[in-house]
Amino acid sequence: MDEIRVSAVVYVPQEEAFEFLLDFPGYAEYSQYLEAVETYEGDGGPGTRYGLTFSWWQLSYTAHSKVTDVDSPDRIDWRLTKDIDAYGYWHVDPLELDPAETLKTDAAAVSGNPEGEACEVTFQVFFDPDSARAGVFDLPALVSFDWVLSKVIPRIKREAERIVSRAVADLEGQPRAVELDVHVDSQRL
Repeated sequence: MDEIRVSAVVYVPQEEAFEFLLDFPGYAEYSQYLEAVETYEGDGGPGTRYGLTFSWWQLSYTAHSKVTDVDSPDRIDWRLTKDIDAYGYWHVDPLELDPAETLKTDAAAVSGNPEGEACEVTFQVFFDPDSARAGVFDLPALVSFDWVLSKVIPRIKREAERIVSRAVADLEGQPRAVELDVHVDSQRL
């Protein structure tokens, strides 16, 4: 399994970040390639099923996802249920900030947060690129599945970074330079 983990400090209370991340349909606002998220069933808790429609170049694909566990206000686990072997989670870990360090932080990030609360938000994905098969996608004539895979795989890391950065901007109420901690364990990325 390949792995991507992206994390960032967010200057909001842990509970606020967690509730924000439970809103899977809102994720389409953060991704360049995610056009829509449709709730098939559920209310965001375990067992909730979503259809995530991705579009890139001349391709469109709807991934079927299921929330497998929710441990409020810490963690949301999910799994793809069709075509591609992938699973992951969002983790929200409260941070105790040193007041001196908080003063050094971007003032815009903490201006709407007078208590100086913060948390670390982590998006972790495990996936098997070899589980995606050519028959899953309707490819244009003369386009090989291997070519498509070679173009899509490098975009996964950039897209994970984009999603976390945009989510931080929405949580804090304005964009800022976000220091991301990115870990990749893959021969393809």
